[in-house]
Amino acid sequence: MAEAAIGIIGGSGLYKMEALKDVEEVQIETPFGKPSDALILGTLDGTRVAFLARHGRSHHLLPSELPFRANVYAMKSLGVKYLISASAVGSLKDEAKPLDMVVPDQFIDRTKNRISTFFGDGIVAHIAFGDPVCPKLAAVLADAVASLDLSDVVLHRGGTYVCMEGPAFSTKAESHLYRSWGATVIGMTNLPEAKLAREAEIAYATLALVTDYDCWHPD
Repeated sequence: MAEAAIGIIGGSGLYKMEALKDVEEVQIETPFGKPSDALILGTLDGTRVAFLARHGRSHHLLPSELPFRANVYAMKSLGVKYLISASAVGSLKDEAKPLDMVVPDQFIDRTKNRISTFFGDGIVAHIAFGDPVCPKLAAVLADAVASLDLSDVVLHRGGTYVCMEGPAFSTKAESHLYRSWGATVIGMTNLPEAKLAREAEIAYATLALVTDYDCWHPD
């Protein structure tokens, strides 16, 4: 099977990468079922990349329905060492305005119904997760964004991503609570990926695109 050192998981609105060359579609079976969709292997500036549409290319999977273990297992089976997650998020801070990009370095788990570990069924293990994002990969990702001519986009290095269950968005009380915790953005998908990537010994980082303010904002 073909391999790729870099994996990219695309969130809402990112279902394919036009820049990929020599594209090959790969169906992968895992012990945890099928991934969200076929993985797309291609070449980007001479580097082999594996791309996966997190919700499926037809966006048919709710956040709570995502096969997180199958997705990360499939990436690992292709030899992925660096996993970049692109995600649409809501903002919990005035300064993180719509169209800004955030590269978070912390997570808060507010999910309820996710299986976020490969362990269990007789295998007991615990991972260190104090720093859930690979700082070197996050720095490379942020530097890449900063190198682009994006006059209307502000890059925020660091910040806390609240991962909620969904599919409903926050109540105002919840939104204000998350703001009181100092959180920066809120989404529904990235924390299980980060935990599973850590267990799989894959470096993980998130590129979060702010699409709107969460409901705390009066407008």
